[in-house]
Amino acid sequence: MKMAALAASGCGVGYARWAPGTFGSVLGVVIGCVLLDHGHAVLAAGVVVASVIGLVAIPRTGKAAADPGWIVIDEVAGQMIALLGLPFLTGSGVLLAFLLFRLFDIRKPWPISLADARADEWGIMADDWIAGAFVAVILLGLRPIWPGSGL
Repeated sequence: MKMAALAASGCGVGYARWAPGTFGSVLGVVIGCVLLDHGHAVLAAGVVVASVIGLVAIPRTGKAAADPGWIVIDEVAGQMIALLGLPFLTGSGVLLAFLLFRLFDIRKPWPISLADARADEWGIMADDWIAGAFVAVILLGLRPIWPGSGL
């Protein structure tokens, strides 16, 4: 497998027979939780690294115009952005971040759909960045009404 495809597929996770985006999000949760355990700045740096990897790798696969399901580096980055809305790790917080991210990534409300319509590596990445940002904002908003949950 070429390095670009390996990176874009989340080290092969995107080649899952079913629900590759969900598996990419799970990879984002795992990496994101490890990074968040070391602080928000480390997690934010991880988002930048995953995003740069995606922006470089996707066009090198020759598939940037189509957004094939096996490209999941965008889910990895977006899921990590969603985790930025948590003050610390809890099972309920991580689960909610995961479920909300998948909901926004699948349903693609505006402006996520607007970014998704762009047929290049920026569009592939941006819809998940926006979905992750929506989730992070929701999690920040839930903190006052769900104390102790990690929100």
